[in-house]
Amino acid sequence: MMGGGGGGGELQQLSQELQAIEEEVEELQEEVQGLTNEKSEIDEAIEALETLESGSTVQVPLGGDAYLRAEVQDIDEVVVGLGGGYAAEQTEEDAIDTLETKKENVDDQIDDVQSEIAELEAESSELEQKAQQMQQQQMQQQMQQMQQQDEE
Repeated sequence: MMGGGGGGGELQQLSQELQAIEEEVEELQEEVQGLTNEKSEIDEAIEALETLESGSTVQVPLGGDAYLRAEVQDIDEVVVGLGGGYAAEQTEEDAIDTLETKKENVDDQIDDVQSEIAELEAESSELEQKAQQMQQQQMQQQMQQMQQQDEE
């Protein structure tokens, strides 16, 4: 590598790498936020199933912030999405189990993404230290060059 500016090109490359890592971390943090939202929706569904009973009145969202009041006909007829576009009718207990399993899967995903973030942040601090060392070396070189010129 031809470093005409005493490693200036290397420093620029480091800062580009740091920026790329930063962008990746931001994307992953958004992913964690989405998963956390999904988890609290599952929690709400579990809580609703545990508190509702047949004959309860509920508000059914129609979209656009509009709701209808409806009566729960049978709490043991819960339709639960299984993923991949499939859903199954389950008893209240089975539905809660399915949702708990879903929640555990979301927890695992959150853990995976968070450890990915931790790895990237570790890599980022290593690169930052390297960049600082390079900047110090450059400054020392410049100081030496200035001293040599003074001596001449």
